[in-house]
Amino acid sequence: MDIAKTIRELRDSMGMSRKEFSEYTEIPLRTLEDWEAGRRTPPAYIPRLIAYQLKYDELVNNKE
Repeated sequence: MDIAKTIRELRDSMGMSRKEFSEYTEIPLRTLEDWEAGRRTPPAYIPRLIAYQLKYDELVNNKE
């Protein structure tokens, strides 16, 4: 699976717009747009870090 598709699927799984996802992950909106459009390619570890952040936040929020 390509990185752009993975990032887009992570965002979709959260039900967020690009702007909301950008603010949530603190990734600049333009960067996120470029990644999803395939104009730029992030390092391969970025989708794993985003997925880790989302899972961590989910676990912490469920614990509260």
